[in-house]
Amino acid sequence: MLTYIPFFVGLILGIIFLVIEPYNKTRFVRFHAFQSIFLHVGMFALWIGWWIVQVILIAVTHGLMLFIVWPLSMLLWLGFLAAMIFLMVKAYGNQEVKLPIIGQMADKQAGA
Repeated sequence: MLTYIPFFVGLILGIIFLVIEPYNKTRFVRFHAFQSIFLHVGMFALWIGWWIVQVILIAVTHGLMLFIVWPLSMLLWLGFLAAMIFLMVKAYGNQEVKLPIIGQMADKQAGA
């Protein structure tokens, strides 16, 4: 559950859980650690891309696009936060929820 904490804390905890001895033996913990790492890296890459698009749109429209881009950014951030909370609840309940692409990669890395 702790690996899904937002803002790179979960990324660091995911790596720690893959390194610490008693936890890296459990497939369930490895799966959630890998899924969290992949999710955080994907979110970071998406956020950088979205930031570049924002800067371009705001520059081209001389700031008028800010009124559209800012609410979309907040919706994107809230979506990520909702996904993290959902995954935390499922992990706490000993359930494996596989995200569409990331879940399959995490499953392979965890050793199905």
